[in-house]
Amino acid sequence: MVLMGAIIGAHGIKGEVKVKSFAGMPAAIATYGALSDAKGSRTFDLTLVGKASPTKGPGGKDVLIARIAGIGDRNAAEALKGVELYVARDRLPQIAGDEEFYLADLIGLDVVDQHETAIGRIVSVDNYGAGDVLSIEDGPKGAFDVAFTRALVPVVDVAARRVGLDLPDGFFDRPEGEPEGDDANAALN
Repeated sequence: MVLMGAIIGAHGIKGEVKVKSFAGMPAAIATYGALSDAKGSRTFDLTLVGKASPTKGPGGKDVLIARIAGIGDRNAAEALKGVELYVARDRLPQIAGDEEFYLADLIGLDVVDQHETAIGRIVSVDNYGAGDVLSIEDGPKGAFDVAFTRALVPVVDVAARRVGLDLPDGFFDRPEGEPEGDDANAALN
């Protein structure tokens, strides 16, 4: 399942919702058929009716106004706030080039450093507002995050199920005075 958007609130009194789209072309979220929640237990048929005004609330150009089949009043629309909308990966268009991929395709890929040493596996791709971040686990250095930039991640080979990092010297060094291992956890408590 691929996260395509999220319902961020109600719009008006007739059951319309504001949807934050994560699709490359925001309106494409409505072209994949019924979307589902994270568990796949509920489906949502979206009909786009407009775009949210960028001056009113969060989201700007990626916030759309939609009707959802079966939602007819503001209370029902408000109850959906926070619902994430997913589509099955196989319903997305095929990608033609080697240089293009869906971020969801990166999850589970092996990660190596510039010396071809295995350093983990990608477990998620997140974006907290400043750009995409790869979360890497299951390696000898433990869990860590790395900004998904061409400088730090010069090799992405989805076909070979491999990502190559070019990390700066000292990337895994702890700042002076920072405790390690169990001492770090004790310092946090």
